[in-house]
Amino acid sequence: MGLIIFLEFVASLAILIIIHEAGHFVAAKLFKVEVEEFGIGFPPRILSLFKAGGTLFSLNAIPLGGFVRPKGENDPTIEGGLAAAKPLVRIAVFLAGPTANILTAILLYTMIFIRLGAPDPARANEVLINAVASNSPASVAGLQAGDIITKVNDQVIDSTDKLHNVVYANLGQELTFTYLRDGQVGEVKLTPRANPPQGEGAIGIVMGTPTISLSPIVALPAGVTATYEHSKALLGVVGNLIHGNLPSGEARLVGYKGMFDIYENVRVTDASSGYPAGVSVLSFLTSISISLGLLNLLPVPALDGGRILFVLPELLFRKRIPQKYENVINAIGFTFLLILLLFINLQDFINPIQIPK
Repeated sequence: MGLIIFLEFVASLAILIIIHEAGHFVAAKLFKVEVEEFGIGFPPRILSLFKAGGTLFSLNAIPLGGFVRPKGENDPTIEGGLAAAKPLVRIAVFLAGPTANILTAILLYTMIFIRLGAPDPARANEVLINAVASNSPASVAGLQAGDIITKVNDQVIDSTDKLHNVVYANLGQELTFTYLRDGQVGEVKLTPRANPPQGEGAIGIVMGTPTISLSPIVALPAGVTATYEHSKALLGVVGNLIHGNLPSGEARLVGYKGMFDIYENVRVTDASSGYPAGVSVLSFLTSISISLGLLNLLPVPALDGGRILFVLPELLFRKRIPQKYENVINAIGFTFLLILLLFINLQDFINPIQIPK
């Protein structure tokens, strides 16, 4: 199981990075910028797959991602190359990668909303059990996912807040739960725990309300909104961290091991999360896709945002920054990024992230 989860993680991360590079590739082709190579994985090259439209498609040894190598990327004297293209064309090519990740996030969020559905207004007062933890009081008593809780003792349950309040007002005391299952009324007795395992709650259920299905047409605008709000929240965290408004312990960058630890936890707990199967995994991939898109837009040399920053003076003042200076600064920036990446990945081993169980 562990090996399967690891391979899933590697494949998922590689696909998201390849989508980023595919954005650059498609934009370059649209604007007639020649692309010498589209690599799946990172060098060294294992195999030349095929050549199409003047582009070599290759398979490379390191599976975490891919790359696009435009002709004349750093030399404006090479005709038909990226550096020789007009400023707006270069900006469009640089923007296309992050844009591809953001569009992917919108698609993933849309899939999530299709899977989740929307609250059913006609059944807004019903409390649904979405999941039951193994060996919990609810599980031992026989409650199941899909049951509707109607009463606890003599109190009518018409909201999740009311069920929560009744349960936590009676910790350690036996309660009678009345429920509906497939139209049939049932009754069980159970005792809420005062000190439940972390993440389970006093009786070991995940509560919710009944939902109705959403069509893709309805789910898509919700996906756009969710991606916008997620992006705004992520940028807010970065801004607060930079300005010292957020303790460093509450937000940290994670490397490949940290991301795998999170993914492994998401996969293992997916069935007991209370959400439809696969939603937790889709949420994880959505978060990674948005992070890839936004982080690459940061105005840091060697990143897409940094490259756009070098084009802006030419666009605004009709004067280009000498390419040799841009190349040196990007090389220095790339070196610092590699050092930062090494530090972040070492931190994952020295000070692993703590994931609630």
